Amino acid sequence: MSESFAVRPDDVRIIRALQIAPRASFASIAGALGLTEGTVTRRYRRLRTDGVIRVAGVVNPGALGQSRWLVRIRCRPGSAAAIAGALAKRNDVNWVALGAAGCEITCATQSRSEAQREDLLGQKLPRTAAVLDINAFAMLRQFMGGRGHYWAALHGVLTPEQEAMLGSDGPPFTESPVVTDTSVYLTAEDEKVLGTLATDGRASLVDLATAADSTPGRVSRRLDVLLLKRVIHLDVEIAPAALGYHARANLWLRVHPSEVKNVGRALAREPEIAFAAAISGPYNIHAVAHCRDLDELFEFTSDRIGSLPGLQSMEISPVQRHVKQAGTLLSGDRLAEPPTRA
Repeated sequence: MSESFAVRPDDVRIIRALQIAPRASFASIAGALGLTEGTVTRRYRRLRTDGVIRVAGVVNPGALGQSRWLVRIRCRPGSAAAIAGALAKRNDVNWVALGAAGCEITCATQSRSEAQREDLLGQKLPRTAAVLDINAFAMLRQFMGGRGHYWAALHGVLTPEQEAMLGSDGPPFTESPVVTDTSVYLTAEDEKVLGTLATDGRASLVDLATAADSTPGRVSRRLDVLLLKRVIHLDVEIAPAALGYHARANLWLRVHPSEVKNVGRALAREPEIAFAAAISGPYNIHAVAHCRDLDELFEFTSDRIGSLPGLQSMEISPVQRHVKQAGTLLSGDRLAEPPTRA
């Protein structure tokens, strides 16, 4: 990775365009932004090579009838990094962060079956000697995150006209239950397509068809169905530090039950919030905040979150290091290139 690489204003505009239309052609993006196709192509490739962004297809197990869980793990000093690294290698764990001076791990599970979830939460973690305590919380309602995570901090980078040219009709995320069984079943062909999209969400239809031993037309129609039913979403992963956001924190909120929905929806409108969901347990809302520094984090949490009606208490847990986010491993503060699938 080149240390001299700096994110330019045009790079941020390209990132915003990809948030709106992750699979748009470089020609379409160039037309909307008033750039040349060659410039967009070069800047995108450089952003990806330097670990600033990555477009990936992410399967939503909730659309397949499976629940999703957040897990807090308290570890013996000196052991958390190794446990976090092992968790990050699992396909059913899509987000891993180290906090509390390196003694606490927060992770999110994306288990595709009850057996897979039980293997992790009921068997492997409890038997790990270095694990002191485990708390697991079921996600009950998602207010912000995934495909809806436009990262509102980038709002205004493009004009409404430019966003309309890219097909935007407003934020794509609609608040919904975490488990939304659509009776969709993934075929072996689907799994091959989704495996390729997990590595590169912008893979061409020809490449997807080759991976699935199918035709581009058939793959295109099936992908449209899976996107419509939210079995998969195309996520534009961003390394926050590359855009100047160096303070990240898990926020655990205890809210009066009658205000949980209102607080969750209010959080979803805040530009600093990357994820927000209602959860089970003593804290009934979990959120992830990105700020430029700790002072901005303090101002944000004390002034804007602290004044939300119904808020009873809040725990701010700064993230020491992200190990994995949205299925992408991190190397330092940049996204690591995924291994090529055989």
